[in-house]
Amino acid sequence: MEKLKLGPLPDDKPMKVTVELPASLYRDLVSYGKILGREGGQGAIQPQKLIVPMLERFFATDRGFARARKSVRTGHGPGD
Repeated sequence: MEKLKLGPLPDDKPMKVTVELPASLYRDLVSYGKILGREGGQGAIQPQKLIVPMLERFFATDRGFARARKSVRTGHGPGD
């Protein structure tokens, strides 16, 4: 089995967000949800439930973003 970046998703109350996605990205989300659901022993996970964990994972692993966010919080960054 493939090692996906996302693990099991917490059962969390969803928030409604409206966004337009390219068809190819939507198909990838559908496929990812099927694979993740199969690995977790559950049915396919709906694409809209993947977006938040994917964005959280992206931000958590983006070192440049972490450094920039830290510099903004401390007031040490470009433009000071």
